[in-house]
Amino acid sequence: MSEQTETTSSTAAQRPEVTTDTSGGQPHDKTVLESRDLDVYYGDTQALQDVSLKIPEKQVTAMIGPSGCGKSTFLRCLNRMNDLVDSARIEGEVFLNGQNIYADDVEPVALRRRIGMVFQHPNPFPKSIYDNIAYGLRVQNKEVTDEIIEESLRRAALWDEVKDQLDKSALDLSGGQQQRLCIARAIAVDPEVILMDEPASALDPIATSKIEDLIEELAEEYTVVIVTHNMQQAARISDKTAVFLTGGELVEFDDTNKIFENPDSQRVEDYITGKFG
Repeated sequence: MSEQTETTSSTAAQRPEVTTDTSGGQPHDKTVLESRDLDVYYGDTQALQDVSLKIPEKQVTAMIGPSGCGKSTFLRCLNRMNDLVDSARIEGEVFLNGQNIYADDVEPVALRRRIGMVFQHPNPFPKSIYDNIAYGLRVQNKEVTDEIIEESLRRAALWDEVKDQLDKSALDLSGGQQQRLCIARAIAVDPEVILMDEPASALDPIATSKIEDLIEELAEEYTVVIVTHNMQQAARISDKTAVFLTGGELVEFDDTNKIFENPDSQRVEDYITGKFG
């Protein structure tokens, strides 16, 4: 479900300092994306409050929390998708490899070529499988070759299933295949980061398992940020986990194992153990 309508009171009480230990005992981790003091408003209502977070390179970072907590809003700030919402107002900064993506000289469309996005529901174009993968390349005036198409489909674990039917309409694929096609389309243009907004929530368990395996493989080459309502999924596939709770607060961010086994915040422990949310 879209969180464009996430709303919280802008008069929330003072919050304790959020725990955001991103070292995880790995001092060599390079920060690719970073938010600093990020606030997001839809009209007069506040959806995110003072979110500061460092996302490491070539790892899977999961965003979890109850519905309406701001996790999808945060995800959409990372490639300026919230620019498309008329009522949205963003304050604070977001950096991609040290560059402020909200600076006046940054073109949002060009930014989204560097930070791809896969949505909750598969959205293939009403074109052939081949032309779906080629679309982004053509828009960017890049060369389209059979080798690039094949490699993108292989990296999305779809090639063996569709290699003999590349002229077939993408709309004829199953839901799980369509989602992997959308992932292939996103990586064909070789982005630096891949954002995923609940990419498996509409899929059956078998298709979900394939998507999870694929996400882990993609993190060998890309920085992956995923929003999920499924805490077990976050525990299975992510390296880092950020916990957003009611009020648009980032309450804790750390190695996934620590979040699920020994969180610093009692509120996070209560959420993880199902006492609320």
